[in-house]
Amino acid sequence: MTGALRYLSGFGNQHQSEAVPGALPPGQNSPQRAPYGLYAEQLSATAFTEPRAVNRRSWVYRIRPSAAHPPFRRIDNGTFRSAPLRDGIADPNRLRWDPLPRSASGVDFLDGVYTVAANGDVLQRRGVAIHLYRATASMRSRYFSDADGELLIVPQDGEILVHTEFGRLLVGPGRFAVVGRAIRFRVELLGDTAAGYLCENYGSPFALPELGPIGANGLAHARHFRYPVAAYEDIEDTVEVVQKFGGNLWAADYDHSPLDVVAWHGSHAAYLYDLDDFNAFGTVGFDHPDPSIFTVLTSPSDTPGQANADFVAFPPRWTVPEHTFRPPHFHRNVMTEFMGLVRGVHDSKAEGFVPGGASLHTMWAAHGPDRETFERASAAELTPQKLEGSLPFMIETRWPLLVTGFAYDAPHRQRDYDASWAGLRRHFTPPN
Repeated sequence: MTGALRYLSGFGNQHQSEAVPGALPPGQNSPQRAPYGLYAEQLSATAFTEPRAVNRRSWVYRIRPSAAHPPFRRIDNGTFRSAPLRDGIADPNRLRWDPLPRSASGVDFLDGVYTVAANGDVLQRRGVAIHLYRATASMRSRYFSDADGELLIVPQDGEILVHTEFGRLLVGPGRFAVVGRAIRFRVELLGDTAAGYLCENYGSPFALPELGPIGANGLAHARHFRYPVAAYEDIEDTVEVVQKFGGNLWAADYDHSPLDVVAWHGSHAAYLYDLDDFNAFGTVGFDHPDPSIFTVLTSPSDTPGQANADFVAFPPRWTVPEHTFRPPHFHRNVMTEFMGLVRGVHDSKAEGFVPGGASLHTMWAAHGPDRETFERASAAELTPQKLEGSLPFMIETRWPLLVTGFAYDAPHRQRDYDASWAGLRRHFTPPN
């Protein structure tokens, strides 16, 4: 395999990699002279004095220091929005969208970002934004970094190669990647088009959830998270570097590629995870398990148990509970739920929720199975059943998500979503 496809394993630990043997200093982080005439530079993703368990920083050894750039200028945000959404819509109703229409030719990953909803405040480093992306072109001489949050990329259609300062990540449907805050990258399409979902996390970095009474094994394991091998670009030509800062896009024309890191070590980088490695747990007695049992990553808040954001996935799994309505039951939650679908169907929806689409059930919005699913599940023979061929996921957050005006008024929003529950009939038969 090429350098793009070899990975260092582990999650949140110290990693190291060099594209040229001897480029990584063996002792000091910042020797008087770094090997090969490189510049030593530290990237600190947490405050210097944060506890060791959560402290994230990396040392990079690059051809030119990041400080060597001209001033940034404001550029148009397109359909990329940030919290606080001054004109955002707080709607208590259940909302659902069909997939984004196909982009015109020549639209790269950055220009194809389309914000659906957001909460919190980028300047306060809390909350999330939920975006979709649809691209028809690679980022060639264009690079992006997000100073407002880390980016969780969930492809739905088409493989992409994410070139980062730390190396390359090959990501396709069934995998996801996380690019750390302020890390520069570009996205190369490996097919004609690419589409998917993007969670911009303004708050605490995503981390593995505690396992509690589950014990030592289960859910996502640290060894399955893969970090890239160093791979640098030695390009001296005019390129555009776009930075998101304070909710807006800024650009500068560099005379070199910003992906010129020849070696690195540390804990703040970019990483990849394959959801086939997720070890789902569930009920083996009775009752439907809470979706929290499927949490892959969590961004904690200052209130224990109420996440700034949870990334929850529902991979293929057995369902076996007895005397139980097995699809997700009718419910109202204090947490807000945004759902996407990589492939297949969701087990609580007979139709309408399709791959590439999305739904938003804000806090306290009553939702659950549609009529057809309810009637089928109520009469089903309760034998062990393998749920296969589908991959829904959810971003759950403690705050309501405000919807952007263009997503709210979009032609691909399903105005008749409430009809999913319109056919639920009265079955109550009181005793004589």
